[in-house]
Amino acid sequence: MTFHASFNCLWCGRPHTTRTPDDIEGWAQLCPDCVGRAQDNEFLRFRLRDGLRRRGAAADDDRMLKDYYAARAGEYDDLYLGDGLTPIEQAQFQADLDAATLWLDDLPFHGEIVELAAGTGWWSPLLAQKGELWLYDVSGEVLDRARDRLLAHRVRAHIHLRDAWAEPDRQVDCLFCGAWISHVPRARLAEFLSICRRWLKPGGLLAFVDEASAWGFAPVVDEHQRRTLKNGREFSIIKVYYEPVELEAALLAAGFASAEVSSTSRFFVIGRATA
Repeated sequence: MTFHASFNCLWCGRPHTTRTPDDIEGWAQLCPDCVGRAQDNEFLRFRLRDGLRRRGAAADDDRMLKDYYAARAGEYDDLYLGDGLTPIEQAQFQADLDAATLWLDDLPFHGEIVELAAGTGWWSPLLAQKGELWLYDVSGEVLDRARDRLLAHRVRAHIHLRDAWAEPDRQVDCLFCGAWISHVPRARLAEFLSICRRWLKPGGLLAFVDEASAWGFAPVVDEHQRRTLKNGREFSIIKVYYEPVELEAALLAAGFASAEVSSTSRFFVIGRATA
């Protein structure tokens, strides 16, 4: 069971729309009235208990990911420097990074642009030159480094703390996510892509650059990956290496009018979709 922002109650059939991703109704797929009657019905009790369990698991994963990136802020950019790769892999990585950058630079970004889960802002200077950029991340530690990067490139952006799962507060022209969708569990992919769709005006552009499965980190077990920082601290974080065809299908199912997702030679998945 995943979170449903809007649904028909599984018990009474009444339509209901949640206010936030924390609302238990969306996790249990029960309207508020049926949640209130859960103590009197075995089916309702089961749905409520399971919804609470899944909401708690999702909250634990979100907290771990936030703690991980706060602790990793100083070595976050190692991702884009190909840290730990052999010289041959480094050459291939740089070619892939150049290909992803040229692809992103060629997209028709314009107007008001939102970057979710922006991290240290690796892609932000490029985006800030194409429109009015709003930079969001849940970690203040990485945003401090993003601010320094933008200043070094002499470009401006609005920088704010904001969870990528938060409901959009407006519609914008373009939306970008860098190395974030692979942190979305499969059970919540439809939910997140629906949030992306609600961020965009009709005809708006979503684009993303993410890690491909050949990256070379530790194995993924039950959609979790063990990461060790240079100081020895260990974290278990959500990691899903999506295939392009899977993401294309999910984007179309989320209501996007068109979607194109592909891979570079090895290291990146790149995709765009039109609302």
